Amino acid sequence: MKGTQLGEFEELVLLVVGVLFPEAYGLNIREEIINQTKRKVAIGAVHSALSRLDEKGFLESELAEGTHERGGRRKRLFKITASGKQALEKNHELRNSLFSQIPEMALKIV
Repeated sequence: MKGTQLGEFEELVLLVVGVLFPEAYGLNIREEIINQTKRKVAIGAVHSALSRLDEKGFLESELAEGTHERGGRRKRLFKITASGKQALEKNHELRNSLFSQIPEMALKIV
């Protein structure tokens, strides 16, 4: 297993894999990220992040059966592993902790 840190985009991809479970596959993940964030996202960036997350042990995948609509092609479905869940929880706790430490004055708009 590679490093255990989550980059910002990796975290976003991992969260979307959870949101889309059990139908999380490359194109579907890309479309959900675009819909949720209004960011432009290349499918190659999604596939690269999925590969890194797999190497880190944060997700696993399996090939679904081919369908007539896809010309018999199979799609790779992704799901979060226990390590992936722990990484998301760790990031969530850190962000909440840091946010709670910001003095209210620092967030006031002048």
